[in-house]
Amino acid sequence: MSEENCSHDCSSCGVECGSRTSPQSLLVKPNELSKVKHVVAVMSGKGGVGKSSVTSLAACLMSRAGYHVGILDADVTGPSIPKMFGVKGELRGTESGAYPLPSDGGIDLVSINLMLPNEDDPVVWRGPVISGVIKQFWSEIIWQDIDYLFVDMPPGTGDVPLTVFQSLPVDGILVVTSPQDLVSMIVRKAVNMAAMMNVPILGLIENMSFFRCPDCGKEHHLFGESHLPSIAAQYDLPVIGHVPLDPVLADACDHGKIETYDAHYLDSLQEILEKLPEK
Repeated sequence: MSEENCSHDCSSCGVECGSRTSPQSLLVKPNELSKVKHVVAVMSGKGGVGKSSVTSLAACLMSRAGYHVGILDADVTGPSIPKMFGVKGELRGTESGAYPLPSDGGIDLVSINLMLPNEDDPVVWRGPVISGVIKQFWSEIIWQDIDYLFVDMPPGTGDVPLTVFQSLPVDGILVVTSPQDLVSMIVRKAVNMAAMMNVPILGLIENMSFFRCPDCGKEHHLFGESHLPSIAAQYDLPVIGHVPLDPVLADACDHGKIETYDAHYLDSLQEILEKLPEK
């Protein structure tokens, strides 16, 4: 962007230039009563890969391991986290800030759906307004003694991901993919954005990887064989796990019971997150 066309608003721009404000200076201060050890963003270069369900599975994994976990639902126009956990109600506010709502398993949740009169009400807002809400979810919510805060982001590399990476102290990114050929595009977009934002990618997770027949136990690759190992090798990234197409998981998400779904597809993620340096 040429200097004469620059708005000088670095918070809404992803272009690297000589006058760009340091990303460190754009960080938004958390609520003074908050204490969050690690922030992990879950993203994808495209929609429809089941990113929210993977976010929820990752949160459940770390919660079962004994950590206090939170989820910041940054998919403001398509929130689904509260439904997956069966959490309803409104966030409770005080003069000091608002508190997340806990799931049955003790995972703290914040989502726009916990602020709307009806969960089916559409959120028809422009990008800058949505970005402002994401900042408020960080600065005005009291995140109490959170070990791992997962940020479930909308697909793509637009306003919200840019806001998250510039405003929150993100420790790393989990990239969710699918088995199709366009996985390379998904990873490439994520890698390029992570490099621009100077945030490390912790690993790749393939969702809808296979279907296991309930009768014979054979795995069927409905969307073709996985391309993930070769792509991961190309970018020197670890493959964290392969999550199958599982009707039991889908049913658990539909009925707000995802915490009852016991699977080990992402077990290696725990070790990766436990190695994150303390702030």
